[in-house]
Amino acid sequence: MGLFNYLKNKFPSNSEKDSKNKGKKEVNSSEKNVGDNSKLSLDDEEKIRKNKEAYVRGLQKSNRGFMNKLKSLTSVFHVVNDEYFEDLEEILIEADVGINLTLELIDKAKLVAKRDNIKDPKKINELLVETMFEGYESVGNNIKADVRFVAEGPTVLLIVGVNGAGKTTTIAKLSKKYKDEGKKILLVAGDTFRAGAVEQLKVWADRIHVDILTGKPDSDPSSLCYDGLTKAKNDKYDLVIVDTAGRLQNKSNLMAELAKMRRVMSKVIPNAPHETYLIVDANTGQNGVNQAKVFKEATPLTGIVITKMDGTSKGGIILAIRDQLGIPVRFIGLGEAMDDLKEFDLDSYLYGLLIGDNKDDE
Repeated sequence: MGLFNYLKNKFPSNSEKDSKNKGKKEVNSSEKNVGDNSKLSLDDEEKIRKNKEAYVRGLQKSNRGFMNKLKSLTSVFHVVNDEYFEDLEEILIEADVGINLTLELIDKAKLVAKRDNIKDPKKINELLVETMFEGYESVGNNIKADVRFVAEGPTVLLIVGVNGAGKTTTIAKLSKKYKDEGKKILLVAGDTFRAGAVEQLKVWADRIHVDILTGKPDSDPSSLCYDGLTKAKNDKYDLVIVDTAGRLQNKSNLMAELAKMRRVMSKVIPNAPHETYLIVDANTGQNGVNQAKVFKEATPLTGIVITKMDGTSKGGIILAIRDQLGIPVRFIGLGEAMDDLKEFDLDSYLYGLLIGDNKDDE
């Protein structure tokens, strides 16, 4: 049961850092391999600290909704019984872990409790938490967060998702991130179905000072993609981000449109789009998982971007998506500021969800 200790060692509080600097404590080698933070530069330590704080702020509601409920069980139940497991199951479902994964986790906890004769609810809670996350990295193939840039020519990133999930804002935040890293960015306003989407994207492009290609309302988005990728090749852009329509009213139309866009892109730039991110609003919970299933049928997905995580207590949606779809979360939205879209880091996520700003756990 070393997960909590591992997280505390990786992200020590200021008081713990001071004590480590005075007399370095050896990390238990039986626990997960923790890098020696004393070897990090001051800049690296500052980046880790700021990233941790962003996750703690963004996951505050999820932390309180999940961990506080787990802790409350230990005050109600002093010995594990069937009623305890029923309440535990309800907590997981409310956190949007998903029914199938919840039942699997509960069954595992029951088996281990019986096998090892564990009666203490606190120990079962710890066991459950570790079981929840131990298999995350083994499901699906790709756990890299950052956009995978191709060696030569423009990298093409296709953005899909329902209207209102945060597609436009996410495109803006990704654009700023990679512009700040020195990339030459071109936006393609492929959601020609909704005039408001084009106007919003133009506003963001002007604010961030990146180029944008737009078409006429209701024009063919595939033709716009052709023009956009041709321009990107000729003018030597590093990254092309293509927006798409977010309507799901007619799934067959959606699938046909996305398939056509992909065909056109690959004719201009081989293997394009190189990345396809689905934007999912964390507040939608299991509906977001269902949306992901529809889009996965319509187009191959290389990653998920979870938005508005700071506004929900349902932090388990990340596990549900990974469990049911095998698609990695690549970025996570932890606030409204432009730099609050973070590359997904499992350890930081776990710290924010399981420990957070709870001083009792520090």
